[in-house]
Amino acid sequence: MKTTVEEIIRYRLLKMSKKGPIRRAIAIVGMCVCVSVFHFLHYLRDNKKRLAMVMMSLVLFTAYASFSFPIFADSEEYKMDERLAALISDDSVSLVQEAEISLEDLESWEEELLLGEDETELLEEDDEDQIVLEDILSYRREQELYANPIVDTPEEKEESLDFSADDWRLILINKQHPIPEDYDFTLATIKGSQKCDERIIDDLLAMMQAAREAGFNLLIKSPYRSDARQEQLFERKIKLFMGKGMSYMDAFKLGSQIVQVPNSSEHQIGLALDIVSDYYDSLNRGDSLTQGFGDTEAGIWMEEHCAEFGFIVRYPKGKEYITSVEYEPWHFRYVGVEAATIIMEQELTLEEFLDQLD
Repeated sequence: MKTTVEEIIRYRLLKMSKKGPIRRAIAIVGMCVCVSVFHFLHYLRDNKKRLAMVMMSLVLFTAYASFSFPIFADSEEYKMDERLAALISDDSVSLVQEAEISLEDLESWEEELLLGEDETELLEEDDEDQIVLEDILSYRREQELYANPIVDTPEEKEESLDFSADDWRLILINKQHPIPEDYDFTLATIKGSQKCDERIIDDLLAMMQAAREAGFNLLIKSPYRSDARQEQLFERKIKLFMGKGMSYMDAFKLGSQIVQVPNSSEHQIGLALDIVSDYYDSLNRGDSLTQGFGDTEAGIWMEEHCAEFGFIVRYPKGKEYITSVEYEPWHFRYVGVEAATIIMEQELTLEEFLDQLD
């Protein structure tokens, strides 16, 4: 009977174990290794058919698995047929994945966040949506609404600290306080399609005249907005952000920080106006509703003097957690001279000012 390799190794290890304690230890380790190796080899020999089936399955799985597809992409067997390729390239078929938006992404969207192509297009729909003081005065003289081209600074009124939350000038309009259904006001034409509450026109013109005397030609970008216009602005902003990969809820949340939700915008009651300087507007090619306006000489002058005419910077820097709106140095809200003086001197928001009245 032929002696196997396994038997020879076992015999020699057994013989070694009889030649001292050290060799016995080595022989025991060798015997363990020998048994394990030969046991594994016997298993492979006895189950070769089964193992062959497993290996074949692994090969087929690897060939068809998605992560291995590029390996076989050049093969004719795995090329897509023309119908499938046409379906994938069809513009009517699209897959949208919700993207996680980082702060870096938001910074790269600066123009779109603050004004955006959508709002710019809406503003350009009416050529008279942007007007400066001389345009206003010329128009009002033609309509016999304004005889004197020089606007005098309004007379100082007796200072009073008796404020009421029911005062039309102090009405709070935001996401939590939508426009009351019974709120009524009368619009007056500034020029062309531009309108505002008729009760603020004199103070508005006085502020623009004072700015011109200080060397700044102010430009009204957006005064009163109709309900339909506000809805259109908001809806287009939502679509813009969803097109960037946001979910509807995330787009709604971010969009409401830039364009007020319909029925919660001060523009809809004629007490708010977006105002910049014509120089800053031309410098930015019309896209001037940006936070950089606050750092210009005109923006600084407006912040320092708007209260003298009853206006405030409605959404100041650092108060976003109160207003829920990003810093907007171009958005001016009329509240009356007395309230505006306190709000601007104490660096308050309208919300904080009204809280002090309670």
